[in-house]
Amino acid sequence: MPVAGPLVDRFGRVHRDLRISLTDRCSLRCTYCMPEQGNEWLARQSILTADEIERVARVAAGLGITTFRLTGGEPLLRRDLVDVVGRLSRIGGVEVAMTTNAIGLERMLPALRGAGLSRLNISLDTLRADRFRELTRRDRLGDVIRGIRAAAESGMPGLKLNAVAMRGVNDDELVDLVEFAISVGAQMRFIEQMPLDAGHTWSRENMVTREEILEALSARWALAPIPGRGGAPAETWRIDGGEHRVGVIASVTAPFCGACDRMRLTADGQLRNCLFSEVENDLVPALRGSAPDAEIAMRLRASVWGKLPGHAINDPSFLQPTRGMNAIGG
Repeated sequence: MPVAGPLVDRFGRVHRDLRISLTDRCSLRCTYCMPEQGNEWLARQSILTADEIERVARVAAGLGITTFRLTGGEPLLRRDLVDVVGRLSRIGGVEVAMTTNAIGLERMLPALRGAGLSRLNISLDTLRADRFRELTRRDRLGDVIRGIRAAAESGMPGLKLNAVAMRGVNDDELVDLVEFAISVGAQMRFIEQMPLDAGHTWSRENMVTREEILEALSARWALAPIPGRGGAPAETWRIDGGEHRVGVIASVTAPFCGACDRMRLTADGQLRNCLFSEVENDLVPALRGSAPDAEIAMRLRASVWGKLPGHAINDPSFLQPTRGMNAIGG
């Protein structure tokens, strides 16, 4: 394992993106993510403090991390979110992004932008109020749309909307979702449903594949692939030769593991080198003990060095992670 230089794994992948989960709690109960009731939440004392998050981030930046993406659960539920964004944005040479369901975003966006938030991804699986209520078990579509429009009107560059494509649930709205994204100046991205739900109810049959998504969109628009994807999770296509784009994140049918440059820090201080990993590296003893920053750096390096070549979803031996997506962090 290298003891100097960037965060590199055994396969030569240099890691530049750290996803930081701020909480496992969420204001929605999406059927593909968690059950409506009976969730076992992380103990509050186990959640990393703003000081601890900042310390890990500063060490990670010193090792070449250039993007911090704040996730959850729902990061907007974190009371000190603006403070966390401000602390991270003051670290030199990095950008701070966030993935959110946008409930409460309209109110918080000015403070978040002022603190240094530079990019937003917003989840939007449907434009139908009745379907949103059934899918999320909450009647909050209006709040989400207001949050999206506030983000669009704020002038924040690179706004992206994410939808998990699900058979018999929202696969008849793919074109509508793209048209809405275009209307607010955002890029729509469709995500193949992954085996990351807390209830372990995922089935391949209910997943809408990359090819099916592209077939549905191509019936409405001419799509031209955009090269130069790099380590980005989404493939993108230009729509009708214009400025608008649409993306597909095909983790199941077209894995992009070979170029992955991401690692994750859970809300309770566990390092994960892959979304689907069952191996975690606990940072809490080092953070809450007397360990120097060099110990944090060593643990970051060890986590990345142990990364496998891919997630093996399509291998018969694949086992779904014990933690659900809300506890891992997006």
